[in-house]
Amino acid sequence: MHVGLPIGKGQMLMATDTLESMGQKLVQGNNVYISITPDSKKEADRIFSALSKDGKIEMVMADQPWGDYYGSFEDKFGVRWMIDYAYPKKKN
Repeated sequence: MHVGLPIGKGQMLMATDTLESMGQKLVQGNNVYISITPDSKKEADRIFSALSKDGKIEMVMADQPWGDYYGSFEDKFGVRWMIDYAYPKKKN
């Protein structure tokens, strides 16, 4: 389950649950991710590559069923990250 709460001009507080079905186990301290929403797919790849180096990749950067280009990982310091590029919306 995911939730997004607008908290200011252009800012969004997002949350999700911990899924044991995906091999996740809630441990106090691992229940926070930093989410970055870059302006381009190229920038998403650059950030993902730089920050995930020597870390543990959870989901490689890829197009997702909900329509975004997304990946997640834990960096070498134990900080968890989500990189999410939202493709521009098509005009009708």
